[in-house]
Amino acid sequence: MQQPIAVLDSGVGGLTVVKEVMRQLPREKVIYFGDTARAPYGPRPAEEVLRFTREIVDYLVQYRPKMIVIACNTATAVALQDIRMRVNVPVVGVIHPGARAAIGRTLSGNVGVIGTEGTIRSGAYETALKQLSPHVTVISQACPDFVPLVEKGNFRSEETYRTVNKGLASLRLSSIDTLILGCTHYPFLSDTISEVMGHKVALISSADETAREISTILHQMNKLARSDDQPIHQFCCSGDSGLFRSIAEQWLGEQIELTPVVWQVPKIG
Repeated sequence: MQQPIAVLDSGVGGLTVVKEVMRQLPREKVIYFGDTARAPYGPRPAEEVLRFTREIVDYLVQYRPKMIVIACNTATAVALQDIRMRVNVPVVGVIHPGARAAIGRTLSGNVGVIGTEGTIRSGAYETALKQLSPHVTVISQACPDFVPLVEKGNFRSEETYRTVNKGLASLRLSSIDTLILGCTHYPFLSDTISEVMGHKVALISSADETAREISTILHQMNKLARSDDQPIHQFCCSGDSGLFRSIAEQWLGEQIELTPVVWQVPKIG
């Protein structure tokens, strides 16, 4: 029960999931790996994303996690089933939780999805949405320029607004009432995305729903942490540790101000 929850992402995007895990499950210890040296995953071939995900999981299993969370939509689309067959603990992705939240929110049945090239190319969100509601209309749009903004810590600027406005131009003309942020990096840009899309379009981040799914699974397995000891979280990245730490501290704020944190730069790959 005191084993950590392992969370992995192509970079800093998965911190959106970590923030919700820390908020909803404050007793749980988290070990996070951000593959910042090789981000973004979206433009990469599926075989390469699969290899990278396997390498990170092989690194994380040394910590004996009780669950692995693939907090990267591209990696979820490509590697979720493969990783589930390779490890003996539950593996959670971010696509189905986000799809469920969108179906629960939409009134018109017109749902937009933005994501990396790899995620959109996979059709994983459309498949998940259609499984839940066969008559839903899905409009998908790849936004490859969004992740580099987040990885640089550029969340709000004139450049950010121009990039987001350009990336969402076609979706603004559609009839969607719900937009899935189909990349865990995108909630960092949610203020700008909301400004561009307008108040009538609800934004769906899979982070909240993923944290709820983590809680449900651990409860069913009777593996929720019960100790009153303060957890010590570990954050690992493969690239620029200074920039990664700066973004993590800014995003997680109070959570890591109140909780001991270990920062690491591992060798991987």
